[in-house]
Amino acid sequence: MARQIQTVGVIGLGTMGAGIAEVLARHGHDVVGVEMDDAAVDRARGRLEASTHRAVERGKLTADDRTALLRRIRLATDVVHLADADLVIEAVPETLALKQRVLAQADAVVRPDTVLATNTSSLPVTEIAVATGNPRRVVGLHFFNPAPVQGLVEVVRTVVSDEDVVDDAAALVRALGKEPVVVGDQAGFIANALLFGYLNHAVTMFEARYAAREDIDAAMRLGCGLPMGPLALMDLIGLDTAYEILDSLHRRTLDRLHAPAPLIRQMVSAGRTGRKSGRGFYTYAAPGSSVMVDASVPSAPEVTSGGEEGADVRRVGVVGTGTMATGIVEVLAVGGLDVLFAGRGMEKVEAVRARLRRNLERSVAKGRLTPEQRDEALARVRGTTALDDLRDVDLVIEAVVEDLGVKQALFRELDRICREGAVLATTTSSLGVIECAAVTRRPQDVVGIHFFNPAPAMKLVEVVSTVSTSQRVTLTALKLCRRIRKHPVTCSDRAGFIVNALLFPYLNNAVKMLSAHYADAGDIDRAMRLGCGYPMGPFELLDVVGLDVSLAIEKVLYLEFREPGFAPSPMLQHLVTAGYLGRKSGRGFRTYG
Repeated sequence: MARQIQTVGVIGLGTMGAGIAEVLARHGHDVVGVEMDDAAVDRARGRLEASTHRAVERGKLTADDRTALLRRIRLATDVVHLADADLVIEAVPETLALKQRVLAQADAVVRPDTVLATNTSSLPVTEIAVATGNPRRVVGLHFFNPAPVQGLVEVVRTVVSDEDVVDDAAALVRALGKEPVVVGDQAGFIANALLFGYLNHAVTMFEARYAAREDIDAAMRLGCGLPMGPLALMDLIGLDTAYEILDSLHRRTLDRLHAPAPLIRQMVSAGRTGRKSGRGFYTYAAPGSSVMVDASVPSAPEVTSGGEEGADVRRVGVVGTGTMATGIVEVLAVGGLDVLFAGRGMEKVEAVRARLRRNLERSVAKGRLTPEQRDEALARVRGTTALDDLRDVDLVIEAVVEDLGVKQALFRELDRICREGAVLATTTSSLGVIECAAVTRRPQDVVGIHFFNPAPAMKLVEVVSTVSTSQRVTLTALKLCRRIRKHPVTCSDRAGFIVNALLFPYLNNAVKMLSAHYADAGDIDRAMRLGCGYPMGPFELLDVVGLDVSLAIEKVLYLEFREPGFAPSPMLQHLVTAGYLGRKSGRGFRTYG
């Protein structure tokens, strides 16, 4: 028979514990909150009053509901007040010895049938559980911050957890209006195991001055639709907390991807722990403020003019007739540029014209363009089957198949055809830009301009400079992107640039988690959507991108960095071999009708 959980004890009423107490009381539970002394109780009361006051202001609670909620919460300084609790959740700082001690103290005063839970985000639940007299009644209940808002709770079972305890804990989570995901007691559970490897990688990228802090964050927000960039998220979490989580993960996994970047430790030692201290990767108006001001940690150097200016681009050539090429043509034409696109055969050229007209018609129907703007954009576009017609353009963008041999052959032709000083650009997403530049006699004029798909909708463009790219050419590319109302970010010519270099190791780690039978694809997707606010879970995204495309990018990343953790999962390779490529083939990690 399922337990009736009415009274819940919460030990530790910091940001996380107070949030958990608020969620429980909001759903009718009686809560006993325990803190270490009267001063801590006063701080906890202030947190609860402030949080519920904000909820009233935002229309999430009525004033009467707030009063009733606060009456359900009793605050105390001794665990003896937990004697009648049906469930006790510890939410003290992320220190193993401390968590063991407080749960053992609770174990000594509660009833034999009371469930004990830890809110740890990274420590082994089993090691916490064995500090009690009955580890069978101990589970992990990992709420996400802020607990009143986040919809996910990871329910962590150990090898000795009683099934009825796990089931009752999951039932409570559902009763709180949240989604439980039941996982085993492995490092980082689901969300943190995937999230913190990605965050650590972003810090490493910044530490190496590969890209500016603002560009790394903008790339992941605009390129992947994430709610926050990784460095801003580190500041929100707290660099000290992030360091502890990464250190705990690394100790348990021995995976170098979880070894904390040295910069994190250095910033913690300097007291720059993020928003709570007012200084982290960014500087904030005051400790605890979310308002960013001038940064205290220098960002990677942005591209500066050094007296040079980017050239004005009026005529642009586009080589290619696929979806990406058509989208780029549309963006350029709507942005007021004359566009000449080249395709192999009039049939393909006419197909681009037809798709372009349909796309612009939809924009008119949705109110994004006027009929006059549609007609003006169409009038700016010409098609050709002869590459030689590109001789007079100011800049040409290749958007052909992602095959190095094909691209190099094209760049040899463009080098021969295009006028002196014209910029030669590739929109490759994974190949080396320098490999294209090296086959020309003008490598200084070659740059990467990586649009994201669909080009008309995606705001981000990665401007990729090689060791040979001139400052003038980089500035010209940036100027063009701003003219067509895109958000350009700059980086060096390294596999994956910014977005793919951060995104695909994360996707690869999710596949490895699935192949280890740690959790199923649905639970992993839910964990990342609900726990981290991602627009899509990793397996949903892999099926959209295409498993073959994903595998190819992961192979390029592995060959570039030779990082063992980047080696593509055998499961992904097997699925591609079997022809399960995602939505386009009807089957990937899911089956599509």
